[in-house]
Amino acid sequence: MKSIWACSLLCLSILSLPIASVQAAQPEWHHATALTGSPKYGVDVKHFDYVNPNAPKGGLVRLSTSGGFDTFNPILPKGSPAPGVGLVYETLMTSSLDELDISAEYGLIAEALRYPDDYSWVEYRLNPKAKWQDGEPITAADVIWSFEKATELSPRQKFYYHDVSSATELPGGVVRFEFDTKNNRELPHIVGQLLVMPKHWWEGVNADGEPRDIASGLQEAPLGSGPYKVKDFTFNRRVIYERVDDYWGKDLPVNVGTNNFDQIRYDSFRDSAVLLEAFKGDQYDWRNENVAKNWATAYDFPAVKDGKVVLETFPDHGSGIMQAFIPNLRLDKFKDPRVRRALNYAFDFESLNRTAFFDQYKRISSFYAGTELAQSGLPKGKELEILESVRDLVPASVFTEEYKNPVGGSPQNQRSNLREALTLLKSAGYKLENRKLVNEKTGEPFTIEYIARDPSAERSVLPFANSLKLIGIDLELRVLDSPQYINRLRSRDFEMTSFLWPQSLSPGNEQRNYWGSESADQQQSYNFLGIKDPGVDALIDKVIFAKNRDELVASTRALDRVLMHHYYVIPQWYLDIDRTARWNRFSHPDNIPDYSNGFPTIWWYDEAKAAKTGVAK
Repeated sequence: MKSIWACSLLCLSILSLPIASVQAAQPEWHHATALTGSPKYGVDVKHFDYVNPNAPKGGLVRLSTSGGFDTFNPILPKGSPAPGVGLVYETLMTSSLDELDISAEYGLIAEALRYPDDYSWVEYRLNPKAKWQDGEPITAADVIWSFEKATELSPRQKFYYHDVSSATELPGGVVRFEFDTKNNRELPHIVGQLLVMPKHWWEGVNADGEPRDIASGLQEAPLGSGPYKVKDFTFNRRVIYERVDDYWGKDLPVNVGTNNFDQIRYDSFRDSAVLLEAFKGDQYDWRNENVAKNWATAYDFPAVKDGKVVLETFPDHGSGIMQAFIPNLRLDKFKDPRVRRALNYAFDFESLNRTAFFDQYKRISSFYAGTELAQSGLPKGKELEILESVRDLVPASVFTEEYKNPVGGSPQNQRSNLREALTLLKSAGYKLENRKLVNEKTGEPFTIEYIARDPSAERSVLPFANSLKLIGIDLELRVLDSPQYINRLRSRDFEMTSFLWPQSLSPGNEQRNYWGSESADQQQSYNFLGIKDPGVDALIDKVIFAKNRDELVASTRALDRVLMHHYYVIPQWYLDIDRTARWNRFSHPDNIPDYSNGFPTIWWYDEAKAAKTGVAK
């Protein structure tokens, strides 16, 4: 803390400066910000280009979920939050759907922000019109309390915001966040994603006079500031949200043309098979079809032929993905990269794609598949420079070998791949004995327990298990209920499962949560694999501290290349379109944005179509 004398000297020095110089020392306030370049929409924008500003309000849209839900607490890591709870709560800033740099953010609860050139802090000025659904204003105290509770109670949030050292209130409805590092251009943006909750409500009592506790599950309708509130709910079955007529932010440019439905309803169904039949029975309106077989064979029912159900694909340009069979690297048998590489040789993607997926998928060969961030060929240019800076920390093969998955699809290719798998396993200390693969030193058989939470996993796991059996590895598939599966995954109590990591076009701090050494032992992190590698850590920092888009792309490709050359996963498949089915009761703007189909946010209920299709119940 500064002494009074030091403060006096500082004040005198400031007073001696011209007023213009003092003002110039502070960054300017901005209505929006972007990680690279400039935001697309200026301060005078009336609405985003892709919305219909005159979209009619009304009607019901019915959505679905599976696995149940048991709380409305959005930050507590335990329990299953209600689907759609994000309709109730809001963040400081929000993004558009039609910008390449999806981290471009515009004012929502905050009307403006500013930060210095070294990104050592950020200040958010709250919109004075922002209020909770009970009419109370949203205050700086709410923002600070929300930040403190999120980082206290959620290990994942604590890790995400671990470079934010403090949050304090300044005059004029301003909140200042100090950072313990400099030149991380993403930090102001991720602070803008903070979910803001009402301190006064959480510290009050419920209808029975019992104190609420943010550290516990919430079994009552929550208070938020968003465009919807909970109308009715039955845990694990249904939740209905209704539009707030006097929503404070309905005329903000970021909200014009959105939130057009009077009600949004989520129904929970037991599993994927029941979900499909419920859709056919007109029990919900919109379905993202993730099963290739269903897309090819399951939509021949009368409502499709009559035009009451519309099948439509939308391009997916807004995200990348890694989806894979993931071994638990914490287990000794998966620590050798030769073993993991052998498992990849045993996976015949091409045959599976033909027989089970109707040749609809592409093989993944990148942790950022489907984006410009994916590595390919051999490193060159800026990417090569970045890799040279960590040469002693990464596999030598990244400089000399292009990553390629083995190619199956024929008996000849499969035999060749299995021979290569056995060669790798033998070099890693295993041998075939009575058709079983065993550890040469201990004699222990090589077995794998694979856990899943949906019976449909059999479609891909059993063919993989059959291939592994040919090289002496027994893989057992165990289908668990959702709570048991989630608990085992969080506690890292598994040998192998499948998982997918979605990737934005502007990766940053979340990469530490996915692959960073510090996150490997944190139960709430997404580092399910258990990666602990100094080279990976160094490259994550290169991504986070990239100064411009070109450097970000090169750093991400370098990170991607190193992750692939460690053979951490057995890559699966992806699709660069969204397959959707909907009951024909809705309309959308003519210019659907490039990076999302925007359903249901920018769509609306079409009474004429509903009259022909039949009004939903």
